[in-house]
Amino acid sequence: MTTPSGLVIVDKPQGWTSHDVVAKIRKFAGTRRVGHAGTLDPMATGVLVVGVEKATRLLGYLALTEKEYSATIRLGQTTDTDDADGVLINHVSSKNLTLNELRPAVAALTGEISQVPPGVSAIKVGGTRSYKLARAGETPELAARTVTVSAFEIDELRHDDDNDVTDVDVRVTCSSGTYIRALARDLGAALGVGGHLTALRRTRVGPYQVGQAATLEQLADKFEMMDMAQAAAAAFPRRDLSADEARALGHGARLQVSGTGAGPVAAFGPDGTLIALLTDQDGQARSLAVFATGGGGGS
Repeated sequence: MTTPSGLVIVDKPQGWTSHDVVAKIRKFAGTRRVGHAGTLDPMATGVLVVGVEKATRLLGYLALTEKEYSATIRLGQTTDTDDADGVLINHVSSKNLTLNELRPAVAALTGEISQVPPGVSAIKVGGTRSYKLARAGETPELAARTVTVSAFEIDELRHDDDNDVTDVDVRVTCSSGTYIRALARDLGAALGVGGHLTALRRTRVGPYQVGQAATLEQLADKFEMMDMAQAAAAAFPRRDLSADEARALGHGARLQVSGTGAGPVAAFGPDGTLIALLTDQDGQARSLAVFATGGGGGS
């Protein structure tokens, strides 16, 4: 029996790695061909997009989409990982911070910014994951990258006099590759008190909202997936093909341009089957990934 293909929108629990979730979905789906789009740190919760079978080929394109988070930043304390899982390395009183001081610092971290990823991250330095170098006692030097923070909004500011810190609840909308831990670190640095992340919840990946996500307990009780066509239609512009176009595309031919540009376009056969992801290049629409070979049957 062939394992169906599709996406699972998981509400990742705190304390689990993204790989832990993938391992669990492999058991639920009965296949090892499972992957995820966009890693969440163990401390974080929320939307983790998991692909099963052919849907794994969508993940690289879904990982590039915009994301939304809700988070709590603790100002006044710095850790070696920029989040609460790390070791406290500095403490500066932040009890007198005001919203009037906070707002311009947040505004400076909004828009297109240059961001240095956290040292404890999955980025490779000389072929080795940065977090492995950091745990070995080295100090990996990571290059700054340009990211876009399209929204960085303050929900609430709370002074914790017992710990001599200030907690700030924020909402962030950002491009792929943005580290919310780094935003917390850089906000604290700009204010001269240091900062780290104490809570993080991803509420959206592209079109997929946390309200659509299922917990692992729910999936254990009833395992359901979003089928390929539904998943692609939600995430990418749509192009409907004739039977002849679908057949030709499924066998590697190129089509006339769709006029939607270089970004992925989901191409569907006459019966609604996802045939391929397309991109316009050199005056033709070429396949980024092909999912069906016929005129519209099977995915």
